[in-house]
Amino acid sequence: MEKTLDMSKVFDNLEKLQGILSEKYQIQAKIQEVPKQLSSQEELLSRLKKEYIEKNSKYEELKEKINGIKEELEEAVKNREEGEKGMDNISTHREYEALEKQISEASAKEADLRKDLQKEEKIFAELDETIKADESWIKSQEKDLNEARASLDKETGSLKKQLASLEKKEESLAPNIDPEIKYKFERIILRNNEGIVNVKNGVCGGCHMILPAQFANEVRDENEILFCPYCSRILRWQETKDGEEETYFTMEDAGSLADLDDDLLDGEEDDEDIENGIDENKDDYVDDDDEDEEEVEDEEEESEE
Repeated sequence: MEKTLDMSKVFDNLEKLQGILSEKYQIQAKIQEVPKQLSSQEELLSRLKKEYIEKNSKYEELKEKINGIKEELEEAVKNREEGEKGMDNISTHREYEALEKQISEASAKEADLRKDLQKEEKIFAELDETIKADESWIKSQEKDLNEARASLDKETGSLKKQLASLEKKEESLAPNIDPEIKYKFERIILRNNEGIVNVKNGVCGGCHMILPAQFANEVRDENEILFCPYCSRILRWQETKDGEEETYFTMEDAGSLADLDDDLLDGEEDDEDIENGIDENKDDYVDDDDEDEEEVEDEEEESEE
């Protein structure tokens, strides 16, 4: 009786440990998921910064290009103005034609440069506005991301406190459970979320398979820790309540795995007997036919004589 009581305590401890481990693994999963919640925001911010750098690079190139156009424009204006001033001092037709060509070319170049400058300055102004908007958006995203990190850090801290509390409870139960059993138990809960289940009416409460009768009786005795042969969970017997009817096969009906093998062997022997019987009957049938044929031949010979 003392052994049964001790095993009862072991099962009670396993059920307590199951609750602790289930909650522990859930919290650990949440802690692992926390960084992933920020990944989309971090990716967006990274993309914005990359685009911002590219736009800034284009901004500087465009700025340099505009300065080059302005220098060319100043040179064209200077050439035009010099030509126009020279008109007052010409003395020959050849000089007039040369200055007129200089003025015409300088004026045309000046017009083209002013047109290019206007176009590039418009692009530059639009790019400048876009960059300023991006700067504002990046600052806003950085602020949101920092707030989210702070909130998640707070949540993680709370989860870690809960985890530490559960680990203390787990440590307090550990001395009362065999280390090897505990190790297997932890692996089972990680896989199935349930490490110990009740057996009622000879049926595993985890996988709902009918257990072999002899094995189910061993579970009922609670003399040792037994694992379900189908789902590997630890089994604990659950008595039916008063007035509650059993709804499964009786232990005698369920039999055992050994009984199942015996039944199969018996069935094979019966099949062999049937086959042998058919062969024997077949031989008898052939012998009878041979005797009849011999009698017919004798009668025919007598009639001919």
